[in-house]
Amino acid sequence: MIFVPLPFVVALLLLILLVRALQAEQPSRANRAFLALVGLCALQSTLVGLRWGYDLVDLRFLMPVVASCLPPLVLASFRSLIHHEAAESGGARWLHAAPPVVIAALVLLAPALIDATLVVIFVGYALAVLNLGRAGPDALDEARFDGAVAAHRALVIAAASLCVSALFDLMVLLDFEWSRGEDAAFIAGNANLLGLFLFGITAIVAARARAAPMPVAETEAASTAAQDREVLDRIRNLLVEQKLARDENLTLSRLARRAGVPARQISGAVNRLAGKNVSQYINDFRIAEACRLLRETDMPVTAAMFESGFQTKSNFNREFRRVTSFSPASWREQSRTTDAGSPAS
Repeated sequence: MIFVPLPFVVALLLLILLVRALQAEQPSRANRAFLALVGLCALQSTLVGLRWGYDLVDLRFLMPVVASCLPPLVLASFRSLIHHEAAESGGARWLHAAPPVVIAALVLLAPALIDATLVVIFVGYALAVLNLGRAGPDALDEARFDGAVAAHRALVIAAASLCVSALFDLMVLLDFEWSRGEDAAFIAGNANLLGLFLFGITAIVAARARAAPMPVAETEAASTAAQDREVLDRIRNLLVEQKLARDENLTLSRLARRAGVPARQISGAVNRLAGKNVSQYINDFRIAEACRLLRETDMPVTAAMFESGFQTKSNFNREFRRVTSFSPASWREQSRTTDAGSPAS
């Protein structure tokens, strides 16, 4: 019987996810980082299977170098969901090439330091990823509003996965210290796959939240707390009068450009006056429109979902329940029952 290591199964699943993502839509420049992350996870999983499943010892020189590429790519992927990523200088970006260069040098000069260095790299980048999303979903101002919450959750899971991978590297290091690596094959060949698979899943989720590219000039304005009400009125006008809430590719960055107000000022105004994040605030308008369509028309629930600005059924159902406490179908039935029982005017 042919032996198929578990890492090969994980690599196959990741490749299927990658192919489906490529077939679903034309990948934008920003999404390429997420897709590259999925591909890199599949490559690393394949290397793990070859190394520990078929005992290809020479791969021990390549695996840590490939592994060290994962944390910078995770950070770059989620940074693409933040508009101000463009402000980072080219020199600073090149610094993220340091981890694989350092690991490659250690492979040649000091192999004993590789595992400890990987632990430091993975934990350091986990903290950097968490720092990107410290302001919540509003921090991801290039993510569509109906996907910002999911993308932020993916960011947190990705950071946790980096820590999990660091933990397994530490376990391998301690195993070689305490038992000469008797359990290293099990740890590296199976347990570490959890982190790789989570990287792939979170990359796909976050990539889907990225809006289609829209080349438009950036508009900046002074930000003062006293303008909160004016900002909120301006945003409400765009969302209701100009029906901007129905734009499925609407992001905080685009909303800021249309309003001529910095994204941070919009986020602060909504947080302070509405008591919620911008994603929830926008989705409130979308759910109101969906309720109108469900009450006044006979269009299917899915059609009402797309017409009101949502792209995925899971996000639509979650936000609908948040606002109304009912599923769309139940709300429509109750609304029509109530209207039927009301006395004619």
